[in-house]
Amino acid sequence: MNFSSTLSSKATIVFFLVLLGFYIQSNAQNSAKVIGTVQDAVSYEPIIGATVVAEGTSYGAMTDVDGNYTFEIPPGSYNIIASISGHKPLSRSIEVIEGQSVTINYLLNEEVIMDEIVIVGSRGSNRTAVDTPVPVDVIPLKDIVKTIPQNDMNQTLNFVVPSFQSNRQSSSDATEFVDPASLRGLGPDQVLVLINGKRRHKTSLVNTLGTMGNGAVGTDLNAIPVSAIERVEVLRDGASAQYGSDAIAGVINIILKSDTSKLEANAFYGITSQNDGQNVQYNASYGFPIGKKGHFNVAGDYTRRDATNRADGHDLIIFDQSAYDRYFAYFGDEEARLYDDGKLAEYNLTREDFDFRVGDAAIENLGFMFNTELEISKNAEFYSFGGVNIRNGKGAPFRRLPSDYESNVLSIYPLGYLPELHSTINDQNITLGLRGKLNNWNVDLSHTFGKNRFDFNTVKTLNASLGRSSPNRFYAGAHQFAQHSTNIDFSRFYKDALKGLNIALGGEFRQDNYAIEAGEEASYTNYGFVDVVQDGYVVTVDTLGKRGGAQGFPGYRPSNEVVAYRSNAAAYLDIQADFTEWWLLGGAVRFENYSDFGYTINGKLNTRVAWSRNFAFRGSISSGFRAPSLHQSFYNTVSTDLVDNKLVEVGIFSNDSRAATVLGIPRLKEETSQNVSLGFTGKIGNIFKFSIDGYQINVQNRVVLTGSFGVDAFGERDPLIGDVLNKIGINAAKFFTNAVNTETRGLDAVLTWDINSTAGRFTINFAGNYNETKVGDEINIPTILEPRRETYFGIQERTLLERSTPRVKSNLSLNYTIEWFTFFMRATYFGAVARHGGAFGDFQEFSPRTVLDASVTFRIVPQLAWTIGVNNFLDVYPEEQIYGNTYLGVFTYAPVQHGFNGMFGFTRVHFEF
Repeated sequence: MNFSSTLSSKATIVFFLVLLGFYIQSNAQNSAKVIGTVQDAVSYEPIIGATVVAEGTSYGAMTDVDGNYTFEIPPGSYNIIASISGHKPLSRSIEVIEGQSVTINYLLNEEVIMDEIVIVGSRGSNRTAVDTPVPVDVIPLKDIVKTIPQNDMNQTLNFVVPSFQSNRQSSSDATEFVDPASLRGLGPDQVLVLINGKRRHKTSLVNTLGTMGNGAVGTDLNAIPVSAIERVEVLRDGASAQYGSDAIAGVINIILKSDTSKLEANAFYGITSQNDGQNVQYNASYGFPIGKKGHFNVAGDYTRRDATNRADGHDLIIFDQSAYDRYFAYFGDEEARLYDDGKLAEYNLTREDFDFRVGDAAIENLGFMFNTELEISKNAEFYSFGGVNIRNGKGAPFRRLPSDYESNVLSIYPLGYLPELHSTINDQNITLGLRGKLNNWNVDLSHTFGKNRFDFNTVKTLNASLGRSSPNRFYAGAHQFAQHSTNIDFSRFYKDALKGLNIALGGEFRQDNYAIEAGEEASYTNYGFVDVVQDGYVVTVDTLGKRGGAQGFPGYRPSNEVVAYRSNAAAYLDIQADFTEWWLLGGAVRFENYSDFGYTINGKLNTRVAWSRNFAFRGSISSGFRAPSLHQSFYNTVSTDLVDNKLVEVGIFSNDSRAATVLGIPRLKEETSQNVSLGFTGKIGNIFKFSIDGYQINVQNRVVLTGSFGVDAFGERDPLIGDVLNKIGINAAKFFTNAVNTETRGLDAVLTWDINSTAGRFTINFAGNYNETKVGDEINIPTILEPRRETYFGIQERTLLERSTPRVKSNLSLNYTIEWFTFFMRATYFGAVARHGGAFGDFQEFSPRTVLDASVTFRIVPQLAWTIGVNNFLDVYPEEQIYGNTYLGVFTYAPVQHGFNGMFGFTRVHFEF
């Protein structure tokens, strides 16, 4: 699907004017007046900045410093609602007569957002985020996205939840289009994502290019429209005994909007201080009632994010050399650098003709989501939610220089070329369900389907073995992942048993499907390989000395194609009991049986002990697991090379391949884990709340992607392993394997001050995370590979597991609101991280960085707000990479900590009707 790429800041202005005109028109009627005051129900102090609106209309106002409000409204019957964050909204029904005034005074009771009922972490219906026995963060996403600089899920959570880390990648194939993310320093596949409590499918992408999350398969959070989300619940605790595979680090539960008679719309525009990375977003959501208790909500987002480039181009030397068709580009040292603008003008060239690209990929994203409930009887309701997301991405592999004879055809690209990888990502999901009461039991029957598909095209490239006849665009193939989940859940709360007893039980049947599809022939074939007869034998020779396939991203071959299935069945029991008013004890057990590796049983115990009304201890202990993904078991990207006149295979081989068998690499099995946490929570009135939780997570048999066996870093055959592989026609091979055990220890702290006074409302939040992962000394390595331990699991892989996320991360934010004005400021501290540059690179630790964000929001009228602000307004960059890790000085910055785009300014218009 193609989207228009002409949208710009002009469209933002048009969007704003249309909404403003709609607002003005809706108010151009004969009117009466509604006046009154809004006060706190306990202190009787005036509440500043409260919104008073007529439900389902655009008529309303905000209270001033004395708590007073006034607005005009056409004659009729209305429900007038007064609301402000931190207080329970209050509604009054009135009849308005033309030319008259109606006075309504409100006394609002305080309401603490942390006391909101949460779904995740407890299958009981009577738990809040404060009294759960495990730590749960509740992020009111629909509110905070109105003021913050971030406008997608990954980056929002990255700057709000310290234990969550996500980085955009550069020059890393498809990983540029789906940001890998981590919770508590563990892998992207060790956190479970739910939507409305139902399992969300993974992507079809497995990360294989040495990025954060290398070898793992994550969930694409950015495929869920932000405009569809009410709040996000982050359970920071192991939960496999409750929810099944993947919930080793925790669970992210996304709750969709269900409010009715309300239209919300946003227009967003932002750009970096380097005048690139232009980001335009439009989104809207609307809900309407169905019957007495039902609703239908729909939301949509459109985002276009231009590429950024932070490559250091000053190392490039350009001069005339007729041997390479007059033009030749190469890198030199500091003393030899030359950049001759006159020479460029002579040949009608620009700087872009020689650029490398290091930065964010260009993204164009369109997504829709719906959420509905419909009452079908007194004790039953039908529900459904789902959506579709389509993303076009343009990433940049490494540049090919004109001097690279094997990869270039000078008559096509005399200056070399920068290939581009274009992807189209289709993501879709739907859940259908029935829930209700049956003999005092809550019953929930549902089915969820989800699918993610990547299609690849390599453009601005060539197949060098085709010479001058090579096309410059190739279809490189596709991969996809699909999942069906059927669930039946029963729960019942016994109010009179002890001080309250909740019993939940149920079952799940799930089927996964993974597939790889080949690209067009020219995307993977080397046409220079020819069979000839020498000394009576047929041998293969390379007649051209060129590399075959599409440069930048060779296509999948027919031999790479795979269609794999797996199914599993599960049953669970979850019990929570309040033995006294101060002591809660809960436990869960879950049995799962997988068609590929067998069964597993996991359990969990948790408790909460309140030693006063406002202070409590909490803790949990659990076992967990993660089933190896079908991607890790069956992904392969094997190509053909010519070595000593013999065709051999190189690449990533599937875990069930002959190469894996020869080297003694066993079939993948499940990762297992043990999780222990202990915490303390408290509050002082409704002003100050805090929680501190320590944890330890041990994971056995973690799946990693090995280094390449058979050749050394310089491409020379390894005499030990190379000879073994060469006998079966393989030159170099990587594998997924259960290689290591890890131990993760950490501490989370969350503190919140909420002060409401005549001077305005102040909210101060501090959240911090300390997290350290260590790989155990024992390596699960086959005997034949023991002499090559560094290849099996080397310093680069170890550094990715132990140091790719900050050991210390925290944020301190301030929100101040008075009448029509809101000021937001946040400081986010990203601790030190480390990377290793691989065979030709070295270990490097990157110093800590602090990023400051700020914004100001003006509420022009109750229905219309304008925000302007800056992300990273001090223009902080990560520490520069050491030269050995930079690809000859080009890759100055690595995609670590907060990223390398620098300062980003933005503006947003928010409209409610």
